[in-house]
Amino acid sequence: MPTPQEPELQPAAVVLQKNFVPIALNERIGAMDILRGLALVGILLMNIEWFNRAISGLGSQDTSLTGLDHAVGWLIRCFVEGKFYTLFSLLFGMGFAVMLVRAKAAERPFSAWFFCRMLILIAFGVLHMIFLWGGDILHSYGFAGLLLLAWLTLVKKPSFTHYDNPKSMFKLAMVWLLIPVFISIVSGISFGISHDTSELTTTWYEEIKVAERVKAINSASDTPSQQAMDALITNDTKFPISKVRSDNDDATDEPLSLLEENVIEQLAEEIVNQQQVIKSDELEEISALSQASYWQATEFRIDFAWYMLMLAAPFAFFMLMPLFLLGYWLVSSGIMKNYRQYRNVFKLLACFGIGLGVVLETSGLLVVQHPVANQVMLLQAVGEGLFYIGQLVMSAGYFGLVMYLLADEKWHRRLSVFAPMGRMALTNYLMQSVILSSIFYGYAGGYYGEIARAPQMLIVLVIVIAQLLLSRWWLKSYAFGPLEWLWRCLSYKKLQAMRIQ
Repeated sequence: MPTPQEPELQPAAVVLQKNFVPIALNERIGAMDILRGLALVGILLMNIEWFNRAISGLGSQDTSLTGLDHAVGWLIRCFVEGKFYTLFSLLFGMGFAVMLVRAKAAERPFSAWFFCRMLILIAFGVLHMIFLWGGDILHSYGFAGLLLLAWLTLVKKPSFTHYDNPKSMFKLAMVWLLIPVFISIVSGISFGISHDTSELTTTWYEEIKVAERVKAINSASDTPSQQAMDALITNDTKFPISKVRSDNDDATDEPLSLLEENVIEQLAEEIVNQQQVIKSDELEEISALSQASYWQATEFRIDFAWYMLMLAAPFAFFMLMPLFLLGYWLVSSGIMKNYRQYRNVFKLLACFGIGLGVVLETSGLLVVQHPVANQVMLLQAVGEGLFYIGQLVMSAGYFGLVMYLLADEKWHRRLSVFAPMGRMALTNYLMQSVILSSIFYGYAGGYYGEIARAPQMLIVLVIVIAQLLLSRWWLKSYAFGPLEWLWRCLSYKKLQAMRIQ
């Protein structure tokens, strides 16, 4: 029996029902839909680059940018990349919780219906990948939704019922989310205490010799990567190899223990082969998407879709699932329903998340973007690790900032302009792909690779304004966006009323 000091933790579904009141339209717009609308803007800011550039390099920085284009690209990476799919994942978990409560209130079977709904979302994602754009994330959300359904079904079993409460959901989500962070920290500490300066210097010289050999092979074969490697080894670094060696020649009379020449040759050839495969894939994609044939582009996207589907399950399990659980907890705990009561908490989350996130993101990007990081794996790993952790922290800060502002009536009214866009999130997300593919791909506008990074922001501005206006106009007459309505009809296996009565 629980003591008075230790109240019994109730199943999440029960807590949900107690904390949930059917959401009036204006209240629904006031929270989740505004977040969705803002997240759509962030996703568009990131995605537009990958309609104009080979998506096979997704997540990498375009080192060819200069001036204003470089500044815009750097700022998007720092403040946008990876942050808004995280917010969407939180919202997906929240939506799951709300749908579960509504199904229970209506005494409607939920599991089979939601399973069908996720299969339809996966189908939408696959069709999106094949016929519009290879960078779809809907299919990954569908897989993660199935995992969330499986988990919430599992906690109903007698052996797992102690996890069926908001507190346990939160703990599980945080542990799950922080596993990669913990692994990175332990790996960094282990590496730091096991490698002294002499070992690091030796490794660095070995990597230099491999890089020099790669440069020589590229120069001899006149491969497309020659110019990039020349820049890496000489022009783009403030510490040319020749200077590094001369500065250290007097440090010791003992020769460094470098890799044997045959090992250096083997490693260099492997790197060159990898570079040629990457360059070949990139050129194939550019050719397919810049040509006038829609079928050629579709053929490429079909092949690319297989690759994306192979990554979908691990991405859903390791990255999306803990975020879904966190979103589910935000609703089941009553926080989203009573968010105005948590304004000070959200303020603290915003200050801490954005403040620390900026430090981590800028630090990671400054390390990753330095030419030496492409040569020294340790620097690359450190930079990417900081960048990943910073994404999570800054996403939490963004969420806290929006919720803090929404707790104020004036800001609530101002931000409500994004609510119609958020209510039609699926339609607007896919419509962005229609618009951007029509601008950039060779079978339509034909501007692939021709619109610089800074002018792309003007395209984003026009699309956002148009979607805000069109969404507001549409929802004056209809209860759902077109694709939301189709998704609903397919989920319920019958036509749904669309026009507002």
